[in-house]
Amino acid sequence: MGRAASGEGAERGRSARIPTPRVSVEDSGLPLPATGDLGDPPPPPAPPVFAHPVLKALLGAWALAACSAEEAAAVEEHLGACGSCADEARRLREAVGLLQRPESLDLDPGLRTRVLDTCLERRPPRVPVPEWAAAYDAETARLDALLQDFGDAEWHAPVRLRWFRSDESTSRRTTVAGVIAHLLSVDGLVGVALGLDDPLGDAPARRPTPAARTEAFWRASHFPPTRSVRAPWREQSHSLVRTVSFTGGGAERTPVSYGDFELPLPDAMLDRAFECWVHAEDIADAVDYPYDPPSPRHLHRMIDLAARMLPTALAQRRRAGLAAPAHHRHLVAAGEPGRSLRLEIEGSGGGEWLIPLDSPGAKGSAEHEVAHVALDGVEFCRLAAGHVPPQEAAAGQVGDKEAIRDVLFAAASLSRM
Repeated sequence: MGRAASGEGAERGRSARIPTPRVSVEDSGLPLPATGDLGDPPPPPAPPVFAHPVLKALLGAWALAACSAEEAAAVEEHLGACGSCADEARRLREAVGLLQRPESLDLDPGLRTRVLDTCLERRPPRVPVPEWAAAYDAETARLDALLQDFGDAEWHAPVRLRWFRSDESTSRRTTVAGVIAHLLSVDGLVGVALGLDDPLGDAPARRPTPAARTEAFWRASHFPPTRSVRAPWREQSHSLVRTVSFTGGGAERTPVSYGDFELPLPDAMLDRAFECWVHAEDIADAVDYPYDPPSPRHLHRMIDLAARMLPTALAQRRRAGLAAPAHHRHLVAAGEPGRSLRLEIEGSGGGEWLIPLDSPGAKGSAEHEVAHVALDGVEFCRLAAGHVPPQEAAAGQVGDKEAIRDVLFAAASLSRM
């Protein structure tokens, strides 16, 4: 009996909660009401009215397109009547455009040069940097900017130094810090020639060559080089630029010994600028960061130095039996025209050079041209750095195949650790 009562109560509760079906007016048999009897539709809601302080506070959100449709409409209507808010809205929109630029945030590599040129036009320096040292000044500054935000992981990232020896590519594994130590050691050759302190200190080098000095520096370090090597490298680069600037034109005759050969100071500074750029690219590749070539005028000077060094490099390879046999040569007196190869460098920093083939003292001659090679400027520099195999470097070749091969391999032999 109790269960029946509770069941009946539950049934009454369920029926009370279920609504009855609604009867449609169409099912009642009565005529439908006329549309006029329904009255006019209700008017749309009036747009919200905002006071001036509220609209002014919404300008930032409006510039960022973060307002609702009603707020945006109210702001835009207000801008047509309020000059001060219109000016503020224009400034905010321009600022938003700067924040949302689609291009890369990396600085243009030519920006530093343009800024310095503009500054120097307004106020020339009391002690100008020689033109032949400007490339070194620029490339060390670019590399230092790349290193500025490196953490410990980047400083210990593996880097493989590559160069060309005899007819084979070779390499040496190190780290980003090890590369900077290498630059510090080899730049020290220029510092020693100028009377500055040797960064090797008392560390003995087996030979006064770049490779031997680098190995001596690495051996003298109790631990692998770390970020601490950046400060002495940068200080030395500043000292070199300051010293050659204060020394003036007399420093141009200073020889810089590389152990196996010598370069005059202007060429040595260009050589150090070239190696700084090449190793900066090695570092950038190791940390997966883009790095642009030097400015065209500096790149042209680097290419010109390599082109001027080719006849000597070719003669050295010939003495070592690595170039064409002697019976293909026509020896000429120093300063006289002889067989030549036209080296055409395309792109920024390019130009044309006539390379004498038979003697370093001979004069390049268009009348005695036997071959023509065309190369991109950056490609030629990477060939001279030992980063591109000679067989794959030439974009265009015409003429004596042996002469072309000899010059390309001679260019690769300019590279060193």
